[in-house]
Amino acid sequence: MCLAIPGQIVQFDSPAKHMATIDVSGVKRQVNVDLLRGTPLEVGDWVLIHVGFAMSKISEAQAQEQLRLLTMLGEAEQAMEELEGYQFAEEERSSHA
Repeated sequence: MCLAIPGQIVQFDSPAKHMATIDVSGVKRQVNVDLLRGTPLEVGDWVLIHVGFAMSKISEAQAQEQLRLLTMLGEAEQAMEELEGYQFAEEERSSHA
């Protein structure tokens, strides 16, 4: 099952803000934020992530509730495993160098 998981923006990885480093419970991953192009995003904002893409901006309260629900349902570990699989071309190139 594919899950959406909340994460907090740590930094933007390009001047055009197409990619961002997101912290999800201490795990940092590059996430594509292009789907939220019309939404103002800043470092510290929370987003809901699905298969490596930020799908929506959410509040910190919503993020904490989502994390609580994932844990309660026993899905938090699966969500973190899914997060580990996110990899974009830039990461793939650097790992082959």
